[in-house]
Amino acid sequence: MGTDIRIRMAREEDAPVLLDIFRPYVLQTAVAFNYDPPTPEEFRSTMADRLRRYPYLVAQREEELAGYAYASPFKARAAYDWAVETSIYVKQGQTGTGCGRALYDALERILKAQHILSMYACIAYTDHPDDHLTSNSPDFHAHMGYELTARFPKCGYKFNKWYDMIWMHKEIGPHTDAPLPVIPVTEVDISSLL
Repeated sequence: MGTDIRIRMAREEDAPVLLDIFRPYVLQTAVAFNYDPPTPEEFRSTMADRLRRYPYLVAQREEELAGYAYASPFKARAAYDWAVETSIYVKQGQTGTGCGRALYDALERILKAQHILSMYACIAYTDHPDDHLTSNSPDFHAHMGYELTARFPKCGYKFNKWYDMIWMHKEIGPHTDAPLPVIPVTEVDISSLL
C-alpha cells in the first residue's frame, strides 16, 4: 500500500463526498446500472445500514477522499452469512494509483477477521468496450484474485445499449463443515487491520 494512502472506516459525515465520487459512475458510465444517483438521504441511509454489520472503508490521500469500498449481504437468508458482495468506487483521476488495491486489501483483512469466507462482485461487462464501459473493473478484480463465476447476457440497458453483468468471486477462508459464526464489524478490533 502506498504510504500516501490512509484507509479508515467511513463516517456518516463522509457521505456527501462519497456520493460525489459515485455520481459520475451513474451519470457517465454503465458501471452502475442506476439511471439516477441516490439522494443524499438514501445514500447516507444505505451507508449507515452497511456499517452496522460490514466494513465500509474510505481511502484518504492527505485530506481528500480518493475512493471507497464496502461489503454488503450477498443474500438476506442465514445460510448466506459467510458470503458478501463487495463494491468499490475510486474517484475519477485516482484509478491506477494504488487506491483500489489498498481498499480491497483492507476490506479482505477485515472480512477474514469477521469469519467471512467468500467475496462476490457484481460487475457490468461488455465484449466491446465503449465510452461508457471498459474492462477496468473485471481486470482489477482478476488482478485482486477474483475468478469469473457467472455471466448474464444483455441484462442491463443503459445509454441505448445492452450490457452484460458478470459475477466474480474470491474465496478467503476454508469452507469447513463447522464454519465459525460471522462477527459483526462493530465487534471486530479493526485498528490493527487498517
